[in-house]
Amino acid sequence: MPIYPALAITAALLVVVLELAVFRTGLFRQPAYYISMLICLGFMIPVDGWLTKDSAPIVIYRPADTSGWTPIWNILAEEYLYAFAVLTMVMVLWDRQAPGHDEDEAR
Repeated sequence: MPIYPALAITAALLVVVLELAVFRTGLFRQPAYYISMLICLGFMIPVDGWLTKDSAPIVIYRPADTSGWTPIWNILAEEYLYAFAVLTMVMVLWDRQAPGHDEDEAR
C-alpha cells in the first residue's frame, strides 16, 4: 500500500480509538460534531479541488505514494481521511480542555 493512504488510514483509526478508549468526550454522539464536519468539508472541497485541479495543479502528489482514487473532483480519498483525523482530534482536544469537562459526564 502506498505511504499516504496507509498513514491517513492509520491516523483516522488512531483518532477514533483515542476518542473511544482514552478521551471519551462523547464527541461522536453530538450532532454539532457532524454539522462542524459538514461545514469544514464544504470549505475543504472547493479549496482542495482548486489546489489539485487537472488544468493547473498547485499541489502535485507523487503517484507512487497515493491511492490515485479521487472520489470528488481531483481530491485524493486519503485527503478526506487525513482531514477527518485532524479535525476530529482538534475537536476532541478542544472538548477535553473545556472548562467543566467531567470525564464521568462524557460517558
